[in-house]
This record gives sequence, structure tokens and C-alpha cells, in this order.
Amino acid sequence: MAKAAKSKKATPKKAKAKKPVNVTRTIQVDELSRVEGEGALLVRIKDGKIKECKFKIVEPPRFFEAFLRGRSFTEVPDITARICGICPMAYLMGAQQAMEDAFQMEITTEIRDLRRLMYCGEWIESHVLHAAMLHAPDFLGIDDVLQLAATNPEVVESALQLKKLGNDILEVIGGGRAIHPVNTKVGGFYKAPTKKAVRALADRLKWGIDASIELTKLFGTFDFPDYEYEYNYVSLTHPDEYAIVEGDVMSSEGLHIPVREFHKHFREKHVAHSTALQGSLREDGQPYLTGPNARYNNNYKQLTRRCKSLAKEIGLDTVCHNPFKSILVRMIETLYSCEEALRLVKAYEEPDPIFIEAKPRASEGFGMTEAPRGVCFHRYELDDKGLVVNATISSPTAQNQPQIERDLYGVVERSMDLDHDALKWRCEQTIRNYDPCISCSTHFLKLTMIKE
Repeated sequence: MAKAAKSKKATPKKAKAKKPVNVTRTIQVDELSRVEGEGALLVRIKDGKIKECKFKIVEPPRFFEAFLRGRSFTEVPDITARICGICPMAYLMGAQQAMEDAFQMEITTEIRDLRRLMYCGEWIESHVLHAAMLHAPDFLGIDDVLQLAATNPEVVESALQLKKLGNDILEVIGGGRAIHPVNTKVGGFYKAPTKKAVRALADRLKWGIDASIELTKLFGTFDFPDYEYEYNYVSLTHPDEYAIVEGDVMSSEGLHIPVREFHKHFREKHVAHSTALQGSLREDGQPYLTGPNARYNNNYKQLTRRCKSLAKEIGLDTVCHNPFKSILVRMIETLYSCEEALRLVKAYEEPDPIFIEAKPRASEGFGMTEAPRGVCFHRYELDDKGLVVNATISSPTAQNQPQIERDLYGVVERSMDLDHDALKWRCEQTIRNYDPCISCSTHFLKLTMIKE
């Protein structure tokens, strides 16, 4: 695969002369490009000091928790999947887990493995979409992937084929649909995909392993801004595998709790400039980081030998504190997903039974999975008929918003010597490190209206 040619356009890494400190500079982006959803950015600098730094989530709230009230537990997974078309599995499976937890249902190993295979498909398609199409242009000094396609079409073609592989995994298992699959349900699946259809994915996954390695090496040649931060990394962890679909919650600062205790240690609050709740630690109000870097740092030891070797080859250590290198971590996870999917495909046997029957009761259930962008938390209170009384969903982008703002502050503080356009570009790039799904985050419940 050819090396991506850099555009002749000046990149944001080349600083121009320093601005005088006794001026006011305003970096304002009313519509962020190359992100999912609608967001904005405001940075105001006066006399060389940052006075205001806001990642503004401006997309209208969608009140998912509110209109889930009174719905049957059987409807919740398919409804919550509509929160996001890029990562519907995060919501489908998180909601399914919560219902199964509420009704004390035991899922078979075969059903669990099939769910994990689907989730690998989602990681592949989402990671490649972000890394190759939305994030890579930031490191090449180009506006979008169309410019990359004009100079290196084989790179874009490979990325598109890799993304399609992830989509095809979802289609095979999800009832013919890659977006909002219709074959999953509380307790398992409506219909088992045939062994022939699943095993047919094997050769393409072998190709996917090679393709993801080539793309990762290519992205490893990018120049990365010199910025690191000692985050509090929060992710799922599992004793036997790289956590994707289930596990306990852990942080790099020593927390290790079951999913049901998540909101005992983490909270969400409203701020004036965002239509999404913002996550923070309950104890001290500090932000935390969830997503690929958090998973990588907390669970590195459970990556495959090939993943560890590739990470070392492209300059990643066993921990990564540079948020700009999250593009590399996403590609390491893409490789892992291809390897894990191939393992599951080779071992696949049609589950029997294909689902476990649910027995509703008045209860409370919790679920969490690792969406491509980070942990996605679900809590549901149900009555004795299995109808939703209350619902709480915490999306990764809403949890990360305070840390995004802290990163913006730190990056701007270190980049004062950049001219206006270059600093604006660097700020947008900082936000895109997170692959924010703004639409996912704008479904908070609480609404206070005062009329006088």
C-alpha cells in the first residue's frame, strides 16, 4: 500500500510568528466538520491567557429516557439503538444486558460469543470510518478524505473495504441489516445465522487482518503533536479477554466495581452551553477519559501477540497518554477485532437454544458495553409487567465532554505560537481525537422550564 502523500497546503503543525500577548484572540467554530452530529467550539484568549474554552454541544435533546417510560422491556433495545446508526450495538446490547440483569437471566456461552462477534463487526466499521475517513485528514493537512482519494485511491479503497467487512458481519448475524440490526432480542436472537454464512466470513477476515496492519503502519508515519496528559482512564475490564461486551468497571486510579455501582462513583450534570449531560467523578467532580486509549491502557495485557507487536512497531508503548495517537490505538483495536472475529467465526456453532425466555418482574437492571467511543451505561427500573418506570443512559461523548474541554485548554495553552487558522485547526483536531458522537449524547432527561 502506498504511503499517503501530504497535501501542499500548509499544515497546522508549522507555527508562524508569535502573536503579541496584549491582544484578544477568539477561536470560534460554529459547525464542527468530520464528526457525528452538530457541535461547536469557542476559545477566547486575552493577554496570552485562556479566558474561555467550551466544546459546545448544540444539537437538540431527544429525550430518549423520557419516551421509554411505559414501554415494554422487549421494545427498549430496538428503540435505544436509534440513538446512533454508527454504533447501534452499544445500545442494543447494553439495554439487553440490563433487562437480563433485571430478570436474573443466564445467557449461554454460544449466545454470548455470537454477540461478541457482532460487536467486533461494529468496532471494525466504526473505527475504520473514523480513523481513515474523518481523522486522518487532520494529520495530512487536507480538508477531507476526497482529497486523500485523489492522491492515494488505494488507501481509501482498502479502508472502505475494511469498513464493509465490519458491516457485513453485522448483516450476516443481524438479519440482513448492518444499521439497526433486527435479529437481536432480550435473551439472545430471533434466528441463528447458519454455520455456512458465518464461516464464509473467514477468508475476508484474514484479508482484514492484513489490511488493518497496513493501514496502521501507514498512520504510524504521521507527525503527532507533542501533548500528553495523565488521564483517569475508565473502561470495562474482564479477567479472560479484552473487554468489549461485558465486564466490571475499572479506572487507572484503582477503582474496580460492578456495572451496577457505576453511578455511585460517577455522576452527570447540566451546563449552560451543552444539551448533553457532562460526566465526572462523584467524589471530587473531576473529569475522566473513556474510549480507546482508556481500554488500551487498562487492558493492554489482553491484546493478542500480533497487536502488541504492531503497537511496538509503530511506536506505541504499553500505555498511551497522547490523545492525538488515539487514531493508532483505534487501528490496533481494529486488528484485534479482526483476529477475535476470525477466532469466533472458526469456532461458531448454531446456538441451541437461540434465546432464553424472559420472565418479567418488578426490578432494576444494569448493562454496559464498550462502544467504539467508550463505555455506554444503561439502567432501567421495571414494574411487574416488564414496563419501564425509569431509564438512564450515559453515552461516551457526554461522559467525555469535560475531558475534551480540558484537553482543549491544555492544547491551546501549548500552541499560542500558531496563527489563527492553524490554532483553529488544532482545536478541531483535538475534538476529533475523541471521535465524538454528538447525536448520541443529546438525549438527557431533566428539563426545567420557568415562566414568569
